[in-house]
Amino acid sequence: MLTTLNTSYTDTRATDLAWALGREPLPALATLDLELSGAKMQLRLLGASHQVLLEEARGVCSETVACIPGSSTSLPLGVAKRLGEWEYEFAACVETLSPGQFAGRAQELIALVTDHPNGLAGVFPGSPHAFTAMLAQRVDEHVHWRTWHAYPQEGQLVATRTRVGGRPR
Repeated sequence: MLTTLNTSYTDTRATDLAWALGREPLPALATLDLELSGAKMQLRLLGASHQVLLEEARGVCSETVACIPGSSTSLPLGVAKRLGEWEYEFAACVETLSPGQFAGRAQELIALVTDHPNGLAGVFPGSPHAFTAMLAQRVDEHVHWRTWHAYPQEGQLVATRTRVGGRPR
């Protein structure tokens, strides 16, 4: 699903992103509700950031990657945690691209997410390459999601990858 976000694009930076688990739902500009083999998910676009709410018989998970005022947790390269009966794994990377590379990658990602039934992408008015996109899927006992946050003024693309599922026995 592709939507135009009803907000102006501001000069946020990739380095302003912070990561948090367990936050309450924040005001969203766009949402997509999914049911993935018993797991209820809500993908939430928060401007130049995202929030994922996951609920399953084993528990709940809330992941937020956003410019969070007063947060002391910057965007980590990787996290592995136990959340009740779940294993949670998160990874992030920041790519710096030339203007041509950035435009091409932005078009590829927006098309990929828009055409996927479990995808949500939001573009900002005034900049065709300013977007936030999310894609979710279930593989066996794990729920996976990927996100992309575009900062065309810096030529930076932040990609995250998350996996949540049962502990190995």
